[in-house]
Amino acid sequence: MSEFTLPGDAETVIKTAKTYGRDLAERTLATAVVAAGGVAVAAGPADMFHASFWQTMATAGIVAGGTLLKGMLARAFGTKNSASLAKGV
Repeated sequence: MSEFTLPGDAETVIKTAKTYGRDLAERTLATAVVAAGGVAVAAGPADMFHASFWQTMATAGIVAGGTLLKGMLARAFGTKNSASLAKGV
């Protein structure tokens, strides 16, 4: 009986998934921080009471969720170990 082997090895698959996961987590967290900062700057000191802390965090979460979705789509349609849609990244 012949043995069935897959191309590559399990270690490569794990490293690829780990690289992708780390890349996606970093992008999502960075987007949340930048979005929260952007809302805070846009609200400014004069409007500071119109945009509450929770509204700022909700906005940051929505934007970060969009980044997460985009990164998942990038894995499905782009390079498997990157959360970027840019070729070669």
